[in-house]
Amino acid sequence: MKFERLRIHGLRCLTDVAVDLAEGIHVFVGPNGAGKTSVLEAAYLLSHGRSFRSGAREALLQRGLSSLAVFAETSGEGGVRHRLGLGREGARWEARLDGLEVPLGQLVQACAVVCFEPGSHALIAGAAEERRRFLDWGVFHVEHDFLAVWRRYQRALKQRNALLRSGGAPDELFLPWERELDEAGGAIDRFRQHYLDRLLPAVADSAADLLPELGSVALRYRRGWAEDTPLREVLAAQRGRDLARGHTTVGAHRADWSLAFEHAPLREHLSRGQEKLTALICLLAQATLHAECRGEWPIVCLDDLASELDQEHQAAVVERLGTVGAQVLITGTECPESLRTSPHRMFHVEQGQIRPLL
Repeated sequence: MKFERLRIHGLRCLTDVAVDLAEGIHVFVGPNGAGKTSVLEAAYLLSHGRSFRSGAREALLQRGLSSLAVFAETSGEGGVRHRLGLGREGARWEARLDGLEVPLGQLVQACAVVCFEPGSHALIAGAAEERRRFLDWGVFHVEHDFLAVWRRYQRALKQRNALLRSGGAPDELFLPWERELDEAGGAIDRFRQHYLDRLLPAVADSAADLLPELGSVALRYRRGWAEDTPLREVLAAQRGRDLARGHTTVGAHRADWSLAFEHAPLREHLSRGQEKLTALICLLAQATLHAECRGEWPIVCLDDLASELDQEHQAAVVERLGTVGAQVLITGTECPESLRTSPHRMFHVEQGQIRPLL
C-alpha cells in the first residue's frame, strides 16, 4: 500500500500540514525539532493507534490546541483505495474509515506501517511487552481471527485479575475464566508460533545481508506457561501465588521471543549497534512477510537514518527497499549519502511546515 496524501493537524509542532506522496523513497530533511519525526509518527498512528515515541498520549497534542487529527488517502493492491482518519478531541479518540466511524482495530487493519527509529533497539534489549506488540501486530495483519480471540483473552484476564484483587472469591468463580483463558490463550499461542515459523526465513535473509558476521540465526519462543501443561491447570496451580500478587502471572500475556545468532547466542553478546541492526532485521522481515501474505508492502518509515546506521548499512537497506517497490519515508538533518544517487523525492521541514524540494 502507499499513502497518496497525508494531512496532519495539531500533532506536536505540526499545526496544519498536508503532503502529497507517491511510490518510492521520500526524504524529509530539516533542523532538529522541525517536525520531521512527527510526519512518521502520524503515519504510525494510523497503523498502530499509538506513537512509537515513549511518553503519554497527551504529549501528542500541540500546546494550545484542543484536538489533533491525522488523515490519509491510500491506494493498495488491485486499485483498492481508502480514506483513513484518526482524531482526538479531549480524552476521546475517534477512528474513521471511508467517512464512517469504526473501531480502532478496523482502521489499523486497513493501514500497515513499520518503523525503524532511535528507540527500535528496545525490540531486542527492552521488555517483553515490546516484542509481544511486534509479534501480535504481525499476526493481526495475516490472521483474520486473531483480534477476536485476543479480545476474548483480554476480557477473561481482566475478570480473573478482578477476582484475584477481591481476595476472598471462592474457587468455583475462577473456573469459567480460567477455561476461557486456556482456550483463547491456546489459540493465540498457535497463531504466534505459526507466524514466527513463517517469519524465520525472512529474518535469516535479512540477517545474511546486514549481520553476516554473526552467522546463522534462530528464533526462540516462550509461550508464557509450561510447554507440557494446559494453561487451565497451570492457572489452578498458580492461584495462591497469583492471589498474593494480585494479578495473573502466567499465560499468553507473558509470552516472549528472541533471536539467537550462531556467534552471539545471547542478547548480552550484541553491541548497541548490533542490537539496532537486529531490530532492523526483524522489521524488514516483518515487512517482507506482510508483502508475501497480503500481496503488498507496508509503508516503511526510517527515522534519522544517517545517525542510526553507517553508510554501508544505509546503502544496503535503501537498495533492498528500492528493488521491492515499497513506499519509504526517511528523515534526517540532510539527505543521507546513500540516497544521493538513488531516485527519491525530498521535502524540507522547518517550523512545522513542509515544502517539497524536488
